[in-house]
Amino acid sequence: MANGNDGGVVVVKVDLVIENAWVYRTFRQCFERMDIAVTGGKFFDVSPVSDFVEGSEQRVGARRGEWEAESVFDGTGKFVIPGLVDIHMHVESSMTYPEEFSRTVVPFGVTTVVADPHEIANVFGLEGILSFMEQETELDIFYGIPSSVPATRTEMETSGAEFGEKELRELLRDERVVCLGEVMNFKDLVAEGDTKSKRFLKVCGECGRKIRIEGHCPGLSGGDLAAFIRAGVDADHTEQTAESILEKTDMGMFLELQEKSLKEEVVEVVKRKQLYENIALVTDDTMPDRLMEGHLNRIVRLAVAKGMPAEKAIYLATFTPARRMHLDDRGIIAPGKKADFVVLPDLESFVPEAVFKDGKRCVDAAAEGLENSLKKRFPDYFYSSVKCRLALASDFILPVDDFWKEECRKEACRKEEYRKEEYQKEECRNECREEALSGKPSGSEIQKLSGTAVVNVMQIQTFGTRAKHVQREIPVQDGNLCWQEAGLCLAAVFERYGKNGDVSWGFVEHALEQKGAVATTWSHDSHNLLVLGNSVEDMVLAQNEVVHMQGGYVTASGGRVTAAAELPVGGIISDKSLPELAAEIRAVRGEIERMGYVNNNVIMSISTLSLLVSPELKLSDQGMFDVKSQRKIPLVEAFQIQEEKVVEQ
Repeated sequence: MANGNDGGVVVVKVDLVIENAWVYRTFRQCFERMDIAVTGGKFFDVSPVSDFVEGSEQRVGARRGEWEAESVFDGTGKFVIPGLVDIHMHVESSMTYPEEFSRTVVPFGVTTVVADPHEIANVFGLEGILSFMEQETELDIFYGIPSSVPATRTEMETSGAEFGEKELRELLRDERVVCLGEVMNFKDLVAEGDTKSKRFLKVCGECGRKIRIEGHCPGLSGGDLAAFIRAGVDADHTEQTAESILEKTDMGMFLELQEKSLKEEVVEVVKRKQLYENIALVTDDTMPDRLMEGHLNRIVRLAVAKGMPAEKAIYLATFTPARRMHLDDRGIIAPGKKADFVVLPDLESFVPEAVFKDGKRCVDAAAEGLENSLKKRFPDYFYSSVKCRLALASDFILPVDDFWKEECRKEACRKEEYRKEEYQKEECRNECREEALSGKPSGSEIQKLSGTAVVNVMQIQTFGTRAKHVQREIPVQDGNLCWQEAGLCLAAVFERYGKNGDVSWGFVEHALEQKGAVATTWSHDSHNLLVLGNSVEDMVLAQNEVVHMQGGYVTASGGRVTAAAELPVGGIISDKSLPELAAEIRAVRGEIERMGYVNNNVIMSISTLSLLVSPELKLSDQGMFDVKSQRKIPLVEAFQIQEEKVVEQ
């Protein structure tokens, strides 16, 4: 005990004392029975618990007697760990806004996140990011500046906004910005000469602060991986294998393991090679319905279930992520550090009994969420961003001539007589589309071709977001590609910002088994309107419903809408409470699964069909692209004519 000049005990007044708890010791990754003193939002002291002297209230060798607390929390039998720190995630992946996100995740023990707002940036640019940063939250939200808006190039996809060096420099002035968000355009980064990605890294390096550079490099290996790292990117959050995790860490990368990377073989490599110092656990994307069940605490629980010791998993969700982002004031229970901590009843469920933020206990924010549900958070124009024409049945009838001879239908819609301002008028757009589809004036002769076409196809996998590039033969009858008869689904991406009205098509295998359709504007990363289905009637219905809702997720089957989640803010965010939104998304997920779509996350699998930086073959409003080479891939690879007849129109 500390003694005063007169030999007496000096008693210090503190705000809070946690007594007799099993406290996490970060640098030894173990628990010890300790007392904790908190004052002014920081840890004041951490002292070993000792037994009471018989017949006295004094503890031998402990400092508990030196603290006079305003509040005492009995931690007997409880485990106290630092607040969880998630350094790679997207608020928009939960289809909600920062205030609602904060209210939801803090009770799960998450006290700090680093958010990359590149989804809202793809729609509204800098204004979208600032609309997030202006919201007040109990959760500490730091930010990564979007590095790739659009994710690739404007020639490959149409986004709502672009994000350049001017916007980068403006955001770097904000101390909450701690990193450059995931650099994902590999071709741009390693190309010779001056490129946008290189300029972004240079600006970050010259800003006067230690800005981390986050990466996105699925499938990169060998020389390509070396080039990516050599360019200045030293972190990756994408799906890892037992082989990739070892190669990337050996080459100096910091790895952020999300749910799809937490496979037993990956965890085994981490354990066997003792890679803990160079790894963190992250969430990346958490759907609204799954967010109701947990956030980073759920990832910790999963890591333990896959064989990682609980003490190590806690380390990867607290200290290593904080250290990675230079957040040196948190992630550890020690004097002078930020008093963000979590009280757990056990080390199996990882469901907090209590969460403390800046030394104060967090209360259930559900009532606050309901009270604030009508609060205005976004400007009016954020609610009217879907400027997309309504689809017609003829949009999903594909004449082989339009693709085999590369006479793309969308070019007809760009003709001068259908000027942009007229095209944005719904009535004129639909009239334009019908005329464009015919491609020939009334009374002319039309060739009706039949035969077999070799088409390029995106093949859905049962796990993860990879769409494998395969080729299939499908029949052509009376000049049209018979994709339904071939057992394929059709995906179509409609440009929805009113910039060019482009539409592109792609075939999809292993998608919906039952008749129906799915449509959404929550389609990464440019968030154009994606439709997927095997029923033309349902595809038209689903697409039209999304347009009318000004964004969302819709399923249709049997000629009726079967589930819908409204996302009116930029077409990607709901302004409802999370429980309401989660119920809607749960219904959408259920309908997609009922129609036979098989994947560990059916919503993310569909939404990333348009993500041009996610392997291997993906579709944007500008067409299908090989992700690695960024080469445009034709819908029809070859066509063997078996019959040709000429008819009068």
